[in-house]
Amino acid sequence: MSVSVASQSDLEFTRAFEGGEIPASEFNHLAHLRMAYVYLCRGDLNYAEQKMREALLAFLDANEIPREKFHETLTRAWIMAVSHFMSRRDASAFSEFIAHSQALLDTKVMLTHYSAAALFSERARTAFVEPDLEAIPC
Repeated sequence: MSVSVASQSDLEFTRAFEGGEIPASEFNHLAHLRMAYVYLCRGDLNYAEQKMREALLAFLDANEIPREKFHETLTRAWIMAVSHFMSRRDASAFSEFIAHSQALLDTKVMLTHYSAAALFSERARTAFVEPDLEAIPC
């Protein structure tokens, strides 16, 4: 089993995000992946999902973005994907991890696991929906 760790920079980024110091305009896909990586370094899949949900909902509230923007299935699916890639090799920082996990940078990769109808349904937004095309490896 691979063991990855979060660098001091990763931990500072997470603290800044949780503290509301990261502007909404700078919280992109890569930043989402970085948060998932840090939370997975700290705990298991369930822990990472809970922490990510809490952090994202607080972020939406702090930036006066409607909570409806939060997508339960996408959040959990990306954490599962990051976890899968983390299990394949050790990393001493997110930058090292992502350099060897380029497939995660494709924001449309979840459409290889989900049909658009399933992924973008209201049900998938509010509760986790299992992939209807191909399972996400864990």
